[in-house]
Amino acid sequence: MTAAAHAPYPKIELHVHLEGAISPAALIACAKRNDFALPADSVEALAEYMRFTDFEHFIAAWMATTRALRTERDYRELVLDYAARAQQQGAVYLEAIFSPSDKASVGVDQQVVFEGFCDGVQEARETLGIELRLTPDITRGVSQELANETAELAVRYQDRGVVALGLGGLEAQYPPEQYADAFAIARAGGLASVPHAGEVAGPPSIRGALDVLHADRIRHGVRAVEDPALLRELADRQIVLDVCVLSNVCLSVVPSVEAHQLPQLLAAGVPCTVNTDDPTFFSCDLEAEHAAARSLGADPRALFEAGIAGALCDEDAKDALRSVADAYWGPAQPDAPAAL
Repeated sequence: MTAAAHAPYPKIELHVHLEGAISPAALIACAKRNDFALPADSVEALAEYMRFTDFEHFIAAWMATTRALRTERDYRELVLDYAARAQQQGAVYLEAIFSPSDKASVGVDQQVVFEGFCDGVQEARETLGIELRLTPDITRGVSQELANETAELAVRYQDRGVVALGLGGLEAQYPPEQYADAFAIARAGGLASVPHAGEVAGPPSIRGALDVLHADRIRHGVRAVEDPALLRELADRQIVLDVCVLSNVCLSVVPSVEAHQLPQLLAAGVPCTVNTDDPTFFSCDLEAEHAAARSLGADPRALFEAGIAGALCDEDAKDALRSVADAYWGPAQPDAPAAL
């Protein structure tokens, strides 16, 4: 290892919801600026409000808080703030999620949301020197018209850093097959497919994401361990999973870090990255997520290599990431056994 021992090792994060990464103080400031009533009006009260009991409780809290974000300024500042915090913890590349369709119910045009987040990506690159890409989510339960509009805008904003279309929200209530048309629009326009699947719902959700939405990467996917054939397919196809250990514990997907499926996934040969998901909502950060993953036997360089494999940037950007890895850990050894 060539870097100083105290420095954070380099990290790639492919799964962070930007609205779920806003600091409580910034959220309160946005709410006041936009005349939006939050369910709590102090940092401490918001922390207490975000003590979740289940996934449905989390979604309700998300809707009650993140809709305070209304303007291009809100979205741009959110990108800059999270990128700076992640960079301090070693992040060298981020693929970040935002949810434009769930703002429609409070009268925010989806294009305003795209503009703000894309401006933030550009400013983060210019001021921080960190590379970001954007992967907007369709929020499960929105109308087909709104879902298709999200897909069309995602295609339109490719030159501003959008690389894929995602699908988030109430997984068990809205299976991936319902969104085939929107993902067909995105795919025809040159975007990748990165739906959430296999978090709250089981293997059939992952199967639908693969077969119907043609997923290039699966967000979460941890319940693939329940289906040996599916697990083998993910390993054979080297489908990268965006794993979020502490999020899964907070939402009772698993009862504890020790019970998490990450060791089984790695042992099966499935490439996994480690991510914060919604760091403000789950009181976590990249360092904490990586510490949890290491406690389960994950190897930091293997996580970084999975991040390169799963990243939706061009080859020049991937080569730059490989150089970062080589500079920190030394040149990769060909044909070395995969580390858990």
